[in-house]
Amino acid sequence: MVPELSVVIPMYNEQEVLPLLVERLRPLLDGMGVRYEVVAVDDGSSDLTAALLQRYHREWPALRVVRLRANAGHQAAISAGLVSALGDYVVTLDADLQDPPEVIPQMLAAAKDDGVDVVYGVRNDRSTDTWFKRASAQAFYRLITVMSQTKAHADAGDFRLMSRATVDAINSLPEHNRVLRFIVPALGFPSDTVEYKRDERAAGTSKYPLIKMIRLSLDSLTGFSTAPLRMATFAGLGGAVIAVLLFLYTLIARSQGHTVAGWTSTVAIVSAFGAVQLVCVGILGEYIGRMYAHMQGRPTYFIAYDSLTAGHGEHGPTDTPLPANPADGRIRDTLVEAQRPKVSAPGR
Repeated sequence: MVPELSVVIPMYNEQEVLPLLVERLRPLLDGMGVRYEVVAVDDGSSDLTAALLQRYHREWPALRVVRLRANAGHQAAISAGLVSALGDYVVTLDADLQDPPEVIPQMLAAAKDDGVDVVYGVRNDRSTDTWFKRASAQAFYRLITVMSQTKAHADAGDFRLMSRATVDAINSLPEHNRVLRFIVPALGFPSDTVEYKRDERAAGTSKYPLIKMIRLSLDSLTGFSTAPLRMATFAGLGGAVIAVLLFLYTLIARSQGHTVAGWTSTVAIVSAFGAVQLVCVGILGEYIGRMYAHMQGRPTYFIAYDSLTAGHGEHGPTDTPLPANPADGRIRDTLVEAQRPKVSAPGR
């Protein structure tokens, strides 16, 4: 039978938080009274995430393990999960538990009661984030809204519920380097919101350093707006107008016998125009790079293993099953440690 609900969870090196995630998510979904599946997408983890997932898969039949052959990135891992998910409704959730899974029943109820295709999880309390992260996120979302006319919630990340129609629409898009937090609003499907308080990361470290945030911002800008190209055009036109005015000024000054400004002003003007030209070339380069990547047609991810097809002996041409039993002593110790109750030492 087709599950009513799929929960897609991308994860990369999440061995510390994975036991906590399963501990909170499984009883919650079991108590919802719906047929469900959990699609855990291992984004080429280098730690023990894959071994832990295999172990939990044997204990939890509803858990599907999809393992990418190499690290493809957070958005690509979500896209792989959306392609693999079978549910009538699909929730995307990060593994770090900053977005509480306890909100999922509210999302599903809102989708059914209001008849909407998308339910966004919106953070009404981001006190756990730094001031810089909150301010930069607000400024970035305003910029995207102005430049692309795509209305996205500034306090909504990748925690959302989508109908099967929405997921099918996303999967049909040919675009590479998807940024789903802007693609989904751009579809214009009926939507609703559910508010919640954003928690601190339950364990482990953040997988989104500053450089990845900058890369995501560039993908968002160049993927959803041609405004930077128009800005380059306007900058070029403005530079041309200024150049004409300076040329006329030079002719008038020469006819009246005034001396022309010296090398300082010349260097300043040349430097200014050079900077504008370099910015315009850089913007054009971003778009040309996206066109080049799209023309190459290279997949953004390769699925190495899917526990659903592996259970039926239906391996794809690139599938590589994981070992059935972790034999490595280091893996065994980690599995035991993950299940051991944490007891604080008594005070002396």
